[in-house]
Amino acid sequence: MAFPAPTGGAVTGAGLQSVTTTGYSSDSTLSPAIQQIWSKEILFQAMPVLRFEQFAVKKTELGVMPGLTINFMRYNNLSVNQSAGAELTEGVRMEPVALSASQIQITVKEHGQAVAVTELLLNASFDDVMASASRLLGRHMAQSMDIQARNTLYASGVPFGGGSAVAPNVVFGRTAATTRGAISPYDAGTIGTAASPGYLSPASIKDAVEVLAGQNIPRLGDTYVCFVHPSQSRSLRDWPEFIEVTKYAAPGNFMLGEIGRLYDVVFVETTQVTKGIDTGIAGLDSDAGTAGVQANADAYNAIMIGDNAFGHAISLPVELRDGGVIDFGREHGLAWYAIWGFGVITHESRVVLNTLGGAIS
Repeated sequence: MAFPAPTGGAVTGAGLQSVTTTGYSSDSTLSPAIQQIWSKEILFQAMPVLRFEQFAVKKTELGVMPGLTINFMRYNNLSVNQSAGAELTEGVRMEPVALSASQIQITVKEHGQAVAVTELLLNASFDDVMASASRLLGRHMAQSMDIQARNTLYASGVPFGGGSAVAPNVVFGRTAATTRGAISPYDAGTIGTAASPGYLSPASIKDAVEVLAGQNIPRLGDTYVCFVHPSQSRSLRDWPEFIEVTKYAAPGNFMLGEIGRLYDVVFVETTQVTKGIDTGIAGLDSDAGTAGVQANADAYNAIMIGDNAFGHAISLPVELRDGGVIDFGREHGLAWYAIWGFGVITHESRVVLNTLGGAIS
């Protein structure tokens, strides 16, 4: 039965009145004598949690100084003469040059979610409802934080040197070669398009690494990190070059959600990777795309990052708070609350891989 509760405070589910007790036509006479048994095992619906946030650069200056925004000063490199380097001439004074810099900001906001249950439910339920509620709140916080981190990586950012914010770079999956020859296993195929992308293959990974390495983006440790959808990792597993996490030389030395690596890239699998048209990626959106093309609705947008791709500004870490005494103690509330914000730090440190899912055709 459902106990009285404030809005959002009841535990709801399928009714048990229609459950047959014995299966015989005369079982109605036995119903009062047969009790309903509840399992002590509590089940929670599966959900993706915390895959992106672990790679954010943590900034906590807001906890020291008042304010809602963290400002970053980014200095541009001094230009180098490509033919003579920094060669000096005897008797000629060095000419000072001006420093140039750009500024980016990360603004924090409040985040939270609350639940409420009645005193009657707490006393009548066989389950520790508040413990289950706290676990659900923790999972909700993790998914909320991860979604914001993901959206930040897809969002436009200000490039080094300043200027207008631009979307991350995009590479497309490779399609199978049209003809087969003696070197077919090593044929990378042809690069797809936004309307007709190919699959995620070692060649596609090389294309994305080329973009990051070509812009001198440092690695996260000794590798880049690529977030892929399970449908995209399906095609990766068809390649013998792919090294599964269980085959590492150092077992246990891996990141949360890591499934394997290929060349200089570690792969983290998550269903948070978006599918279809993404309005936040220029070149993949029919309305705001710089290339004026539309993404294939069946394609996934994996994203590869290097060091300092995005930041996580924390003003108040996540806290679990109770609602205090409400209605003379008849209502019990529980909530998570935090103040944080995400923002792109290095625009050039992100590459979107737009590819189809499934096995390679």
